[in-house]
Amino acid sequence: MLTCDLHVHTNYSRDGESSIEDIIHRAEVIGLDAIAITDHDTIDGARAALKISTKVLIIPGIEISTRQGHLIALGVLTEFPKGLDVIETIAIAREQGALLILPHPFHMMRHGVALHFRSALGSVDAVEVFNSRYIVGSANRRAAKFAKKLGKPCVGGSDAHNARYVGYGKTLVNAAPDVPSILGAIRNGESVATGRMTPLRTYTRQSLRNTWKKLKRRVYQK
Repeated sequence: MLTCDLHVHTNYSRDGESSIEDIIHRAEVIGLDAIAITDHDTIDGARAALKISTKVLIIPGIEISTRQGHLIALGVLTEFPKGLDVIETIAIAREQGALLILPHPFHMMRHGVALHFRSALGSVDAVEVFNSRYIVGSANRRAAKFAKKLGKPCVGGSDAHNARYVGYGKTLVNAAPDVPSILGAIRNGESVATGRMTPLRTYTRQSLRNTWKKLKRRVYQK
């Protein structure tokens, strides 16, 4: 079994705090086999990570902002238009051969697609049923319930925005140590989600920091 974190942000994301080098170093220290770099609406972090020599397998990815919320595409090195309908975005990503994951699908404050468009759960390849950045676990449990109902593979991710929390959310995958094998195993349901929660103090600090950044951007745009 390989131990993977399938939802990691670097400072290529607007709200990311750590460099690619620090992210990879942390993954090596804690013994992860693979990490997916899933920065918001950019593939630049994944491209940069693939240039670094490391024992940790890098899965290129991107977290796409759709009209209804966020969508993760893995195994791609292309960017996608922001703000499209989630079903339209899924269709475009499938043309690129992406593995599609619905992250934090029921999280009210973090762009959970299933809150607005529950049928999207049936249109992706896997559902993120463990996300470490929850104050309570009810949204994770709700995601797991719907994934089981629909027969969808389950994955976990840290959603780390700081290297310190890489690996807090994990996916155990029964696969060979290469990207096609891992993505194929997830599609076939050979994955298990597990992990531990990000400390409340850290989650609150990052949330307040991100809110302040958004407010400043709106002021400057005016």
